[in-house]
Amino acid sequence: MTTHTHATAPTRFIEVDGVRYAYRRFGAETGVPLLMLPHFRAGMDHWDPLVTDGLAANRPVILFDNAGVGASGGDTATSAEGFAEHAVRFLAALGLDEIDLLGFSVGGYVSQALVLARPDLVRRLVLVGTKPRAGETEGLGERVPEVAGHEVLTEDDYLYLFFGPSEASRTAGRAFWKRRHARTHDVDPESGPDSVRAQNALRADWNTARGERFEELRGIRRPTLVVNGDNDIMVPTVNSWILHQHIPNAQLVILPDSGHGSLFQYPELFCSFVTQFLDGEVAPGR
Repeated sequence: MTTHTHATAPTRFIEVDGVRYAYRRFGAETGVPLLMLPHFRAGMDHWDPLVTDGLAANRPVILFDNAGVGASGGDTATSAEGFAEHAVRFLAALGLDEIDLLGFSVGGYVSQALVLARPDLVRRLVLVGTKPRAGETEGLGERVPEVAGHEVLTEDDYLYLFFGPSEASRTAGRAFWKRRHARTHDVDPESGPDSVRAQNALRADWNTARGERFEELRGIRRPTLVVNGDNDIMVPTVNSWILHQHIPNAQLVILPDSGHGSLFQYPELFCSFVTQFLDGEVAPGR
């Protein structure tokens, strides 16, 4: 085991084709590395340390700023496929030819694009709080476009976007907010306005169907775990059911009294589900 944790792992850099990517690697020395791709506008410090350290107990965990995001250089791509191409180059530079992949929210869009383009790279796939291309919008919170567009997201913004209205969910949200800011040195910078505009273009592109709706999900042949809260107002929960129905070898976990940030509301439970999925046997697909 390494001595580094989410809070202490140094930011490292690797350059590929003129793009300098920032990343952190920590956790177990052996095992299939888990690459974690975050939500809209997020960098390495937007994860919950209880989630990243919990998953790192049994495997190497890699956090990564895509091109133009956080501490990474280059221009931010405007499509999930463009993000995926950068991730593939980054993994090749690290000498990795097999990973497990976890994508949260927009990171889930990128993860779907990556596994479709390079299925040979991905052993198992975890999709959290995300949706298929041209997914459903019914259930989107009325204030989500306004709040998600704030230049700086506050604690109250996160409570609205990621957590439910119950006191239990909001209490969990406030605890997450403190944990998220536990790292006080070598902190990842926020993404700039050009990167945010590019990521908004990515989201718009992902909302546009290509061919038969949901057909490409049948091409995801890797074992997949889909996780969400029961009332996600950012990426409506029905999309998790659609992913489960159309990906041939998918399992579905819906966590109660929670929203988009279900993994942050129930970090230990989330880690137990993901660890069991990554380390255990997987039922045959459809």
